[in-house]
Amino acid sequence: MSLTAIVVDDEQLAREELCYMLDQMGSIDVIAQAGNGLEAVGMVERFAPDVVFLDVQMPGLNGFEVAHRLIQNGSSPNIVFVTAFDRHAIEAFEVNAVDYLLKPVEAARLEQAVERARKRVAPPLEPPLNDQIERIVQLMSERQSKRERVAVKVGERFLLVQAEDIIYASLTDDSINIVTSQLAGTSNFRTLDELQARLDPSIFWRVHRSHLVNINKVKEIVPWFSRNYILRMKDAKATEIPVSRAQTKRLREYLRL
Repeated sequence: MSLTAIVVDDEQLAREELCYMLDQMGSIDVIAQAGNGLEAVGMVERFAPDVVFLDVQMPGLNGFEVAHRLIQNGSSPNIVFVTAFDRHAIEAFEVNAVDYLLKPVEAARLEQAVERARKRVAPPLEPPLNDQIERIVQLMSERQSKRERVAVKVGERFLLVQAEDIIYASLTDDSINIVTSQLAGTSNFRTLDELQARLDPSIFWRVHRSHLVNINKVKEIVPWFSRNYILRMKDAKATEIPVSRAQTKRLREYLRL
């Protein structure tokens, strides 16, 4: 059974990559792409696709706002949310989403999502509520086992630490160093972007292109030249981490400086 799909993401490269993966699967035809929420609403109403692959983080209307607007307009496409963060997972199911994919999207998980959408289009073989509850339980189990702990290499060993225990992570000489109150080591993540995608964005801030900090582990904020700041962290060395000019405004607003 062939499906029609619309891919929505404000990043062109992300759209093209997902379209390529869907094309490789066959039996699913991407009939349109959208680069923002408003454009997505219009395209869904115009083309009435079987499934919409919808990014969550977009300027203007985010993915959930698009979904709610489609529901209000009487449109009810099958929606698969795609995002770098899993903190919106339950909200995704509240709008009756087919599935929830985390970036970078894995081919096997994409195939599962397409198959679930296919079952939605075809007559259901089992009560949808049971399937939905099962997926929520599975998602929460994965989040508990994968998202709240991070592996840190210390010597020849890999130690698992709770995400909230991380004080900061820094990129140094092409390696990512992670520091907690108990240990310091390196991560197998290739980039800070990949590590950041695994952590709660409300707690872990990318204050500098080379530094990711736990905002709850800042001991002192030191004024610096040109109205910038340095963060003195709560580790044993009281490490000082610079705040980029772009993040200074956010820091001032958050802490009312």
